[in-house]
Amino acid sequence: MRAVVQRVDGASVEVADETVGEIVGEGLCVLVGVTHGDTSEQAAQLARKLWSVRILEGEKSCSDVNAPLLVISQFTLYGDARKGRRPTWNAAAPGEIAEPLVDEVVARLRELGARVETGRFGARMRVSLTNSGPFTVLIEV
Repeated sequence: MRAVVQRVDGASVEVADETVGEIVGEGLCVLVGVTHGDTSEQAAQLARKLWSVRILEGEKSCSDVNAPLLVISQFTLYGDARKGRRPTWNAAAPGEIAEPLVDEVVARLRELGARVETGRFGARMRVSLTNSGPFTVLIEV
């Protein structure tokens, strides 16, 4: 699993002009990609990492300050554009594998006590955010 994690001062996601997920104030916007062979154990590991990684102001984690997370599935994180002019998506897991694993990350975060908002799997989404720093990291488990 791969996650692009951005420290934000607010973020939202819209589907068909409807806001389906939004966080206000300091938190994390997390784009999650799933590849073939990823497991629910990796989803749990990613959730623990997201909840505890110290990238908020003052080297705090979401668990330290109860900061919210906006988690959005994004298969394009496993795109490969090294050859030709069009990326391939061969490394991205199909929806029937990826969706339950992204849902597992969200469920595990909530079990840890996180306030989590989400996008809508497979939908055409518009993501808006204010990156604070800017601060962006890539986490792979």
